[in-house]
Amino acid sequence: MDTLFTPIEPPLQALRDIRDIPPIPWWPPAPGWWLLALACGLLGYALWRWRVPLSLRVPIPGVTLGTWRWDAARALRDLSRRARTGQDVKTLAGELSELLRRIAMARLGRPACAGLTGTDWLDWLAAHDPNGFPWHERGRVLLVAPYAPPGAGTADLRALIAAAEGWVSAGDPKRGARDV
Repeated sequence: MDTLFTPIEPPLQALRDIRDIPPIPWWPPAPGWWLLALACGLLGYALWRWRVPLSLRVPIPGVTLGTWRWDAARALRDLSRRARTGQDVKTLAGELSELLRRIAMARLGRPACAGLTGTDWLDWLAAHDPNGFPWHERGRVLLVAPYAPPGAGTADLRALIAAAEGWVSAGDPKRGARDV
């Protein structure tokens, strides 16, 4: 029987060591990573390029985002919307008067208009309005609204808001206008 069977090596002695597998290199990345990087870059560029049209509506044409004109135009649009819905004229007139002062100080400087009140304020507005709005006649609602009955002067207030929008969209005053 010994001749029929050949001696077999023990199984553990027949095993061989595993060859070292080289490590996977981190560079260059696989093609999928290149496509992902390209897609992220294109998405970032598209969001940067079209950021204004996607997120913000221009309140007045020609007004640049991030300027005092932009903020004033948004506030005027809000006042106009609230005037159409029938909000209290006293509140709206007070907010419009404050906004007009901020616009005037941004356009011509604080010393030119900050201390003016009453008819002096209306005279100053009429003298410096680039569109020639009749502030003496139509602007009286700013002076009498705190004492007027509810609902009075709504139409005049809407006209004042439209005039203020024209003031915001008008170009910068000429040199020497600050001295007047």
